[in-house]
Amino acid sequence: MSMLSSLLGNAVLSGAVLALAGQGELLAERVGVLNLGVEGLLALGGVTAIATVAAGHDPLLGLLAAVGVGAAVGCLFAAATVLARASQVLCGIALTTGGLGLAATLGRPYAGQPAAATFQPIDIPLLDRLPVLGPALFHQSAPVYVAFLVLPLALQLLLFHTRHGLVLRAIGENPAACDAAGIPVVALRFAYVALGAAIAAAAGADLTLAFVPSWSDGVTAGRGWIAVALVIFAGYRPWRIAVGAFLFGLVNALGYLAQARDWGVAPAFLSMLPYLATILFMVLPALSARSRPATTAPAALGLPYYRDQR
Repeated sequence: MSMLSSLLGNAVLSGAVLALAGQGELLAERVGVLNLGVEGLLALGGVTAIATVAAGHDPLLGLLAAVGVGAAVGCLFAAATVLARASQVLCGIALTTGGLGLAATLGRPYAGQPAAATFQPIDIPLLDRLPVLGPALFHQSAPVYVAFLVLPLALQLLLFHTRHGLVLRAIGENPAACDAAGIPVVALRFAYVALGAAIAAAAGADLTLAFVPSWSDGVTAGRGWIAVALVIFAGYRPWRIAVGAFLFGLVNALGYLAQARDWGVAPAFLSMLPYLATILFMVLPALSARSRPATTAPAALGLPYYRDQR
């Protein structure tokens, strides 16, 4: 029972990074902008958080600094893709490669050192005493609760139960019609791309201040790309992203458990499990696309909007 509780706890801790990054990517894609720079945003958020706590010894300050850096970089990405209407794919790849390189350079003084301050677990009264599930689900840090409870619920309500959410989804489907109706398409796209980037950078802070917790070159380990795949697998729904992130975290935690318990499985195969799961979860939505049309991407995703051509 203790092994199962530990497995579930590690799955939640690992999945929180993907849940946060996935929700950030969801916001950008829902308004029609494909951000392939999540991996770079994770790295920049992670190194910013590590550097901030090294100076201030406050994990919350590190998280806020990461959010600020993510928002600033997100504004640059939005300026290029939304205002200048440059290729979203090329800008995303540039953000990933540039973000990884810059983070590696800035993180050299902190490489291999433990974080000076980390997020500590917060117990949920009564629920933390439940057998097996209590220690695993209700003895986690604040970013984990935000990733799996607060943010998915807030985005679900925003996107599918408010007029503003309907506007955002309409922008992702038909920006020209929204513009004709007087909706500020460019301004809303810019704002939500920047907000999504800030949330993705917060996921990087969670990675280095709660999950690892330290900084090293390559610490993101492809999680940004998995987060992009996760949005597709989840059918662009916030609560499905949370469930999918937990499944990815479970696969990752299972690999760690197999190595710790020496189950006789090759370490290379165990390290490959999360990426095999990514491929599998990418194939499943494609196979069910006809029976589940709600999983299709927004019609205007990845397409620049030219107001003079509407």
